[in-house]
Amino acid sequence: MRIGVPREIKSDEHRVGLVPAAVRELTAQGHEVLIQAGAGAGSGFSDAAYLEAGAALAADAAAVFGGADLIVKVKEPQEPEWEQLTARHILFTYLHLAPDPAQAEGLAKSGCAAIAYETVTDPSGGLPLLAPMSEIAGRLSILAAAQHLQKHNGGMGLLLPGVAGSPPGRVAILGGGMVGANAARMALGLGAQVTILDRSIPRLRVLDDLFEGRARTRYANLDAVESEILAADVVIGAVLAPGAAAPRLLRREHLARMTPGSVIVDVAIDQGGCFETSRPTTHHEPTFVIDGVVHYCVANMPGAVPRTASEALGNATLPYVLKLADQGLEALRADRHLARGLNVLAGDITHPAVATALGRPPADPYAAWV
Repeated sequence: MRIGVPREIKSDEHRVGLVPAAVRELTAQGHEVLIQAGAGAGSGFSDAAYLEAGAALAADAAAVFGGADLIVKVKEPQEPEWEQLTARHILFTYLHLAPDPAQAEGLAKSGCAAIAYETVTDPSGGLPLLAPMSEIAGRLSILAAAQHLQKHNGGMGLLLPGVAGSPPGRVAILGGGMVGANAARMALGLGAQVTILDRSIPRLRVLDDLFEGRARTRYANLDAVESEILAADVVIGAVLAPGAAAPRLLRREHLARMTPGSVIVDVAIDQGGCFETSRPTTHHEPTFVIDGVVHYCVANMPGAVPRTASEALGNATLPYVLKLADQGLEALRADRHLARGLNVLAGDITHPAVATALGRPPADPYAAWV
């Protein structure tokens, strides 16, 4: 199969769908890889490195979409990209369709098969292709919060770890999954006071053991969430409902009761955000202020560290790319966990949570592919 890798065109996005090491694996298996010239430059991978790995270079995105059957990307396709997709294409990338009906409609009209990294599962119930970016985003969330607590960035002027005689900042993390655990790890490493809230008692037990009591854990009922939000200097939104829109946990009325200059970081912004006042921002303009509270809502946080992010993502996606390259859509019959990544097929929205979020009836992917 011919695999195409276009250069990412979303604002401030420098990651690349396949790194040279992955290209070498694919070409060694007899597949062709067509990569747009300059696609890896933002991650530090030269065209020469791709040529050495066995790829062919394409002058522009049109040549990639026109010459490849399997398109491997990082971020959801933008309108100029989905307009180039056809019924012969398999698209493999992050999609985050729940808050993006325009993209969903564009993909449906194209007739392509669109497989979303974020809804591929594994035998343990995890999300193996979301996990590496969740690790990175969780860690970056604390670095971003610490930076924007500084007075010149609009914050209250608080040093997150504090110093002798001046207490550290208080961090509330809503959600104890991969993002939340990594945010807690970073915050504790800096010396902050950390509370993690989640609705899974077994997960809270795991986190309590993991951090040996250094992080407080609380069951995320309404009272606990509100009290921790109002007491915190930093709130990290780390909730996840796979494929679906994120639940709104921080309301507009909370902001006026929070400490002026506090910082909220909405890592769930790709899925619509878990704060009522959130809207997507970019690395060039990462924040805005409402009622004195600094909002950091960058929709592609790992794009700030594209070298690390591209390598981590490539390590996770390569086995699935190989399956799709070897078998095409027949790979979905053989791997029900990969089949759960199918979001769009032949004009239908196939993932139930995505379809529900978009107000569309879901087609049954399992009837055809599992």
